[in-house]
Order: sequence, then structure tokens, then C-alpha cells
Amino acid sequence: MDHVLILTPVKDAARWLPTYFAALGRLTYPPDRLSLGLLESDSRDDTYAQLEARLPGLARRYRRARLWKRDFGFRIPPGMPRWAPVVQIPRRTVIARSRNHLLSRALDDEDWVLWLDVDVIEYPADVLERLLATGRDIVHPHCVREYGGPTFDLNAWRERGRVHMHDLRGGPDLVRLDAVGGTMLLVRADVHRDGLVFPPYLYGQQSPLVRDPNPWSAGTVGELDTEGLGLMARDMGHQCWGLPNLEIRHADE
Repeated sequence: MDHVLILTPVKDAARWLPTYFAALGRLTYPPDRLSLGLLESDSRDDTYAQLEARLPGLARRYRRARLWKRDFGFRIPPGMPRWAPVVQIPRRTVIARSRNHLLSRALDDEDWVLWLDVDVIEYPADVLERLLATGRDIVHPHCVREYGGPTFDLNAWRERGRVHMHDLRGGPDLVRLDAVGGTMLLVRADVHRDGLVFPPYLYGQQSPLVRDPNPWSAGTVGELDTEGLGLMARDMGHQCWGLPNLEIRHADE
């Protein structure tokens, strides 16, 4: 059975840690085939201390469990929502850098990498088996706030951002995507080893798939972070896939 590395960057995540680890504990995939890597950055709460305290137990349960710290010095200005257009480029640049840093520190001999956000609060216990069963190199379930509701992770799209997962619900179980989100994303480890990363810059300015103009930054062309990864994957010869009928639930922030 393949080895899977679960990677989660965290920031001010103390309130989500009990739910995160409880959901991991319900996975039916053998824990001795799972490794866990966490990167804490720029928290103002006790996220790092809580994770550090959990490490011995995690190391006993999983094949390997490791924690790193890397601060980037970025904070959204007080009173500004994280989806405000003015902060998207700096915010997602830091997210991409944190993912890449974690990947470079944590990936060892695993066959797959499962990116999992700490505030994904519910998913089927066999979700990993179902993702692996697709046989695809890059595959993404459908992240929603409420089952049957609109897509939460709007970074997963095709047709230059005009079609999202909720538009594809009820059709084929496996659909092509041009870009992906990172709430839960399975990537074959060798694809990462071959150079697929999360661009911390606007990638794909010459790509026919890129949105022009970008909806969250007027006049800007290119994609960052997970969406940039989707375009980079295509440039490397890999297709991204989504499972619009396999829903996972994100916290309703």
C-alpha cells in the first residue's frame, strides 16, 4: 500500500486543531502508511505550542510526524477581510511560500502528498482511498460549507474561471480542471519532485487558460498559489482533476 504524506500549513489555528486531528483519526487509511508534516507561521495564538505538545502522540500513531516554524512577517490589516482584493497578491504569495517551504522540508520517500487545510472540518473516512482510486496525478474533492451548497474553494475552476465545482455537480464523478484549490488536494509525490510547486508569483501570463483580467486584481494577469500550480501542471504535461460529487466540508467562518 502506498505511503501518503499529509501536509498542512497553519496560522492562528489553535481553535481548529481538535477538529483537524479528530478528522484525521477517523481516516480508514492505515496510519502506519501516513506521515504528517506541519508548518506554523506568524501565529499570535498558541498554535505552535499546542502542536509541539501533540507531536509525541502523533509520532506514535503515524509513520512519521514533524513540525516546523517559518515566519513570513505578513498580516492582513485590522478590519480587512482576507478576501479583499488589495491583499490577495501578498496574502497568497505568502501561502504559496509556506506550502513550498513545508514541501521541501517534509517530503521524504512517500508516494503521494495530500494537502489538507486545518479548517476542513469534515470529510468521508475513506476519502483518501477514493482519491487514490481515481488513479490521477492531481485530484481535488469538492469543498463546500454545507453539503449540496455552493463551492467554498473557488480556486478550483476551468474555462478561465467561469466553471466551478458546483456547476459540475450531478454529472460525471471525475472532471477536468484547469486550476485547483488547496483545501484538500492529492498530488503524486513524483510530480512535486519533478518541479511542480505553488508559484509565489503571477504564473502563466502567456497561458491561454489564465483569466484576463484577474477578478481579484483588476488589470493583473496570471495565477498564484494553487491556481498557479494548476497552470504549471498543465505546462508540465499533467492534467488536474476534480470530484464534484465527493464533498468535504470547510468551517463556516
